Amino acid sequence: MNVVDMDGPGGGWRVLVPETRRERMRGLRGHPSPGPREAMLFRRCRSVHTFGMEEPVSIVFLDRQMRVIEVRRSLPGRVVIPRRGARHVLEAAGGSTLRIGDGFRPARRTGR
Repeated sequence: MNVVDMDGPGGGWRVLVPETRRERMRGLRGHPSPGPREAMLFRRCRSVHTFGMEEPVSIVFLDRQMRVIEVRRSLPGRVVIPRRGARHVLEAAGGSTLRIGDGFRPARRTGR
């Protein structure tokens, strides 16, 4: 599992990126609930499930430019139907304030 720093709404985000099939199937299960600017990014994905999740999450659909095109509040134990035009899916805290049009990009590194 990779951890990526991204710039997004409200500042810096800590984003987990699952790389293996097993990591993708597990998702946030077994991880602490995401904080206000923490999430898991499923690249090249249009749909996720929340089976085995203990708490609600926000399912955030992103386009190719990493802009939010839809936010769905999801209860545990559900399948989330794919969103047309989605390229990636972000799982964030259930009370996330992400909105349509918000964008993400890799964090800029500053030299010392």
